Amino acid sequence: MPETFTTKVALIVRDDLAIWQRLNVAAFLATGVAASAPEALGEPYVDAAGRRYSRMLGQPMLVFSASRAQLQGAHRTALERGLEAAVYVGAMFSTGNDEANRAVFRAENPEELDLVGLAIRGDRKQVDKAVKGLTLHK
Repeated sequence: MPETFTTKVALIVRDDLAIWQRLNVAAFLATGVAASAPEALGEPYVDAAGRRYSRMLGQPMLVFSASRAQLQGAHRTALERGLEAAVYVGAMFSTGNDEANRAVFRAENPEELDLVGLAIRGDRKQVDKAVKGLTLHK
């Protein structure tokens, strides 16, 4: 019988990005989820030859597509509901390291973030409310 998770993970990526940007944002957001929930990581993978591979999140991550306005709405809902969130703003595409990413993020207007990606994790029902109306990424 499949495991039923009490939490849900959603990655939301802005729909007007180039493909490479979408993939880049999704990858960075997934690391944010893993970093904030180390207890959700499974055990390392071991192949038949005994080679070890990294641990991964032990539950599915749903990837959604959204407009900037929809991303901002999901962000507001996530904050209101106390969900764990990772964010990626457009200015991060112009930086080359983590310190610079934090600096450009800190410079954003917190009420009008130029969100290009958002990851949220928390209670299933609360995450469902934050992604209501969004479509799965194609």
